[in-house]
Amino acid sequence: MPSALDTARPRQPHAALLAIGTANPAKCGGAGGVLDWYFRVNQRDHLADLKAKMKRMCDESAIKKRHFYHTEEMIAGHPEFIDRALPALDARLGIANDTVPELAMAAAARAIAEWGRPAADITHLVVATNAGAHAPGADARVESLLGLRATVERTVLYMHGCSPSCGALRLAKDIAENNRGTRVLVACAEVTLPGRAFDMLVFMALFGAGAGAVVVGADPRTRVEHPIFHMVSTSQAIIPGTDERVSLLLGERGLDCKISGAVPALVRAGVERCLLDALTPLGLGASAG
Repeated sequence: MPSALDTARPRQPHAALLAIGTANPAKCGGAGGVLDWYFRVNQRDHLADLKAKMKRMCDESAIKKRHFYHTEEMIAGHPEFIDRALPALDARLGIANDTVPELAMAAAARAIAEWGRPAADITHLVVATNAGAHAPGADARVESLLGLRATVERTVLYMHGCSPSCGALRLAKDIAENNRGTRVLVACAEVTLPGRAFDMLVFMALFGAGAGAVVVGADPRTRVEHPIFHMVSTSQAIIPGTDERVSLLLGERGLDCKISGAVPALVRAGVERCLLDALTPLGLGASAG
């Protein structure tokens, strides 16, 4: 039974996605062509077994094309990107520091254009990336590039692995639903530059470079804003036994990414429990038929 306080309190609408924008670097290729190019420019064509292993990963991923920021000129201008004995983190982070805000801004500009309201109406900005370790960070650059108002409330999420956009959307939902009239711009951008590619073949096989952005808000203005869908609920869970199975470490050699071969089995064993925990409170669990 709802309490007297619950019945007296006006119901706040669920947050909604009001617009979506995406952006990618111009450089793009099919999986096989990118693989051949990447091994060639990194002077690793002689590593036939390693190349064959990465080709199997790319084939199994079923990803048909990849966008990437690397160019042959960039790699040739940075011998430290090829020689693993040379420190490369400063150069990698320096390039990412310029690239990530530009990608995020491009995606965000498209989302704002689809939204149909002025950029100055954005009240909160959430930027997420694994490719950064700066302050002021990508959030401050995106604010400046988009011409958002100086009072926009900024949050930046670094090093959240494969799911930074999920955390950013969860945060945007909480902001929108608990602060009436707010409009949250979420921008997530990734490039693979901070990591040494040949130490992280799985990640290079799965991920490319790109950005996505959304505008989130509750109580949309019906004549201007058109909700794409509503976020009714969010949840997060840790699957038992997965500690340290997937990790990121920013160190002298770059961004060291590790993923255990046990992850698929652990996910299969834990996904049903996670779904039940998320859906049952909404009346959508197994007991609800």
